Amino acid sequence: QVQLVESGGGLVQPGGSLRLSCAASGSIFSISAMGWYRQAPGKQRELVATIRTSGTTSYADSVKGRFTISRDNAKNTVYLQMNSLKPEDTAVYYCNLNVLGVAYWGQGTQVTVSS
Repeated sequence: QVQLVESGGGLVQPGGSLRLSCAASGSIFSISAMGWYRQAPGKQRELVATIRTSGTTSYADSVKGRFTISRDNAKNTVYLQMNSLKPEDTAVYYCNLNVLGVAYWGQGTQVTVSS
């Protein structure tokens, strides 16, 4: 059983920064692709960033140059560093682990960007 626990969300002013963390239980983290998704009120869940086991990363156009995804296999943790935050980044952010075609999700952490 894989469990994902996100942390690091909160309220931040426009232009500010937050760092999200997602800790995974189990022994499959190092062989799993990881990702961050977000869902704003009234909108569909969208992909924010992914990182493969090789370390290759990809980003949604809306966050390129502002967000950075990284992983620490020794700690079974994936991070999302978010800089230059905008009000439109406000959403619940979800961690995703994908291994052998099976997807697991965290419970989500709220990020609110507002003055």
